[in-house]
Amino acid sequence: QVQFVESGGGLVQPGGSLRLSCAVSGTIFSINNMGWYRQAPGKQRELVAVLFSGGNTNYADSVKGRFTISGDHAKHTVYLQMNSLKPEDTAVYYCQVGIGSITVRYYWGQGTQVTVSS
Repeated sequence: QVQFVESGGGLVQPGGSLRLSCAVSGTIFSINNMGWYRQAPGKQRELVAVLFSGGNTNYADSVKGRFTISGDHAKHTVYLQMNSLKPEDTAVYYCQVGIGSITVRYYWGQGTQVTVSS
């Protein structure tokens, strides 16, 4: 139905930068939102940033001013530019897409590991 291609994770030193990419394909009629979540070991999955179809964005307080979400819903792509990375940003980052207008269904990518360590 919906396929994801995520990339950009890796190991980076504190203060460094990474850019995550997510491309979605399949049976997609309309995208309501695309975003990034993350899950650290022993913690619940949490919202990082989301890009809505109207162009509005929402960020977790912990990443405001450091991370920037961008993308093109028409091309089914979303990116996450992560700057000034901290060890506490270490987690598996998941791409999520919400498809539909009246009823929105959510789909998840397979996740990409981001490790911030010296």
